[in-house]
Amino acid sequence: MFKVNDNFGRLQGSYLFSEIAHRVSEYTKANPDKEIIRLGIGDVTRPLAPAVLQAIDAATQEMADAKTFMGYGPEQGYEFLRAAIRENDYAARGVEIGTGEIFVSDGSKCDTGNIQELLAADCRIGVTDPVYPVYVDTNVMAGRSGEFDEGTAKFTDITYIPTTAENGFVPALPEGKVDVMYLCSPNNPTGTAMTKEELKVWVDWANETGALILFDGAYEHFITDENVPHSIYEIDGAKTCAIEFRSFSKTAGFTGTRCAYTIVPKELMGENSKGEKVSMNAMWLRRHTTKFNGVSYIVQRGAAAVYTAEGKKQVDETIAFYLENARIIREGLERIGITAYGGVNSPYVWLKTPNDMKSWDFFDKLLSEANVVGTPGSGFGSAGEGYFRLTAFNTRENTEKAIERLANLK
Repeated sequence: MFKVNDNFGRLQGSYLFSEIAHRVSEYTKANPDKEIIRLGIGDVTRPLAPAVLQAIDAATQEMADAKTFMGYGPEQGYEFLRAAIRENDYAARGVEIGTGEIFVSDGSKCDTGNIQELLAADCRIGVTDPVYPVYVDTNVMAGRSGEFDEGTAKFTDITYIPTTAENGFVPALPEGKVDVMYLCSPNNPTGTAMTKEELKVWVDWANETGALILFDGAYEHFITDENVPHSIYEIDGAKTCAIEFRSFSKTAGFTGTRCAYTIVPKELMGENSKGEKVSMNAMWLRRHTTKFNGVSYIVQRGAAAVYTAEGKKQVDETIAFYLENARIIREGLERIGITAYGGVNSPYVWLKTPNDMKSWDFFDKLLSEANVVGTPGSGFGSAGEGYFRLTAFNTRENTEKAIERLANLK
């Protein structure tokens, strides 16, 4: 009989958000009369911007005419979208990125997982703790994790760097060898962000040690502090050590429409088993064009509309709406006496569970007594135990109502 990939057997339980969905489903079946407010999974609720919808509608009409019909497009993305990304997300901030370094895809979740196909099997992976589960799980699947240690709740061959209130949510440089480091800023799940000075420490470390930084910037549009970089390439030296992931999901509500992009600089070089330098840009281009047929023309037209004058205005209004929700959550928790972090440069608020309650216990209490759904911090790693994540992606009414319910919890 054929053999399967044993690494899948090392995965711990179900995917975090699948477990949350299961628990909520079971509760609602038993309590159909209860109104559940969902502040858990980071899905948006506001509709696509009118400018985006107009572009999508126009592109759809093009597909109905043989003269303007579009079939297979370039796997790495249409030039019109990549040029808009280059000019608005990089050149406008003084960063030079070529369109040949931009790869349009159907999601940063996919790209942060798929990028590890370019890495040697024995690369030592480093992550912050707590961490977005996809970074860890995809490397478990690839065989880089080692065994799971029940005592520490960590994989033996992955380096975990605590990122908690004790160190101001700024990860320290690893003490041992790390070949590839995942960084996310503004951070999911903590909602905190690294300053330019803090990120420069990591860029210098990577260039000095020959490590690669995989930088997840999916939430950059929520940044309000001037000293928080929107791109890692705002830091000198980053082009020789970092790959950046960006998404239209949280920026412009494309969670159901699916569009994102990854930047792989041409200066970025890896090393093969013979000690020869290899272009990471060329490798990703080969992988991308082999395994991916590109984001649809219609969706890419919609994404390009995000960069029009009207699109920018409309998207900024939506971001401001979510940030106001985050403020309501954060300040509401503080009034209740719950310590909260994030929610300034991010749609996520990271709270300390009251009375040292376990994260999943707080989840169950919140669901059963307040009918509010959040995300247990322990689902993001052992250092997330005792924390809990709430998201700003809901209506104003539900956000305010959720805080009222928390205030009434015993």
